[in-house]
Amino acid sequence: MNWDDPAETPERLVGGAADREDQAVEAALRPKDLTEFIGQERVRQQLDLVLRAARQRGATADHVLLSGAPGLGKTTLSMIIAAEMGAPIRITSGPAIQHAGDLAAILSSLQEGEVLFLDEIHRMSRPAEEMLYMAMEDFRVDVIVGKGPGATAIPLELPPFTLVGATTRAGLLPPPLRDRFGFTAHMEFYAPAELERVIHRSAGLLDVEVAAEGAAEIAGRSRGTPRIANRLLRRVRDYAQVRADGVITREIAAQALEVYEVDGRGLDRLDLAVLRALLTLFGGGPVGLSTLAVAVGEERETVEEVAEPFLVREGLLARTPRGRVATPAAWAHLGLVAPQTPPQPQGFGAGGGTGAPGTGQTGLFGS
Repeated sequence: MNWDDPAETPERLVGGAADREDQAVEAALRPKDLTEFIGQERVRQQLDLVLRAARQRGATADHVLLSGAPGLGKTTLSMIIAAEMGAPIRITSGPAIQHAGDLAAILSSLQEGEVLFLDEIHRMSRPAEEMLYMAMEDFRVDVIVGKGPGATAIPLELPPFTLVGATTRAGLLPPPLRDRFGFTAHMEFYAPAELERVIHRSAGLLDVEVAAEGAAEIAGRSRGTPRIANRLLRRVRDYAQVRADGVITREIAAQALEVYEVDGRGLDRLDLAVLRALLTLFGGGPVGLSTLAVAVGEERETVEEVAEPFLVREGLLARTPRGRVATPAAWAHLGLVAPQTPPQPQGFGAGGGTGAPGTGQTGLFGS
């Protein structure tokens, strides 16, 4: 399964990946300039300076790299960059560029000053990546015609353009590519107060009446992500429309999100299943990832890539060399009492083996 592809990611109300409904709604809710963009204060200030300076010089803006978790506004910022520069934008993604020829076709059709948004840039093929080096630095690519000894490189001049790359895994970008970006920004998770502003703005655009307490309730369960906040707002709107008078209060929001199995900290069914298994079946760990995945009836990758990041960020789960371990906050969150004696490792080790704890040995059934 491809965990970077929203089409192949398990559907979750609190998932950061965008589905088709999200994409349609985001287009209507998306801010049009930096003054409308909520949150990411430091990034907005830095980007504003970059764009203003470029406009004053009458030049294209430097290439921009945006990194951060899904749903924080990387695509929105790319569109704002194009709007601020008064330039058209071309949108594509790394998985769509599997050959150097694919990239050459896109680059050769760009207009002067155009913004090229390359989402999930870390998943681009290596040949295309190497072609991008020259395109970003010299605005030129060499197109290879023919094969073998008779192959010929034809230089192709490109008009100045701005590349905006977005990635959820900046560490996977090779240094030569990362160094060619003139401005690099990391998108942080949002504070609850910022998410409340996002929710009030979206509610106004969706013509939904939401009380301040209702917005706060939704914001507290949105995992620091505007996309999730907007998604929860739409689901609470549905509940308020069908089972109430259409006004989103704290009580209505709490009741609606209980129906959709999103608890007060933003944990959903999968998150809670992982925690309950870790606490009740394995005494809080340490327990291996494979064993934990079997206990909740999910694939190993689902637990590791979908559930664990948020649990770790919330301080409810820790990854150790011996396996996954629940923190005191996890016991408190589920209203359970931690055992007095430290539990022994259960099942597979952190690396997937069944060797003795602390030996680093792998058992017969290592994954």
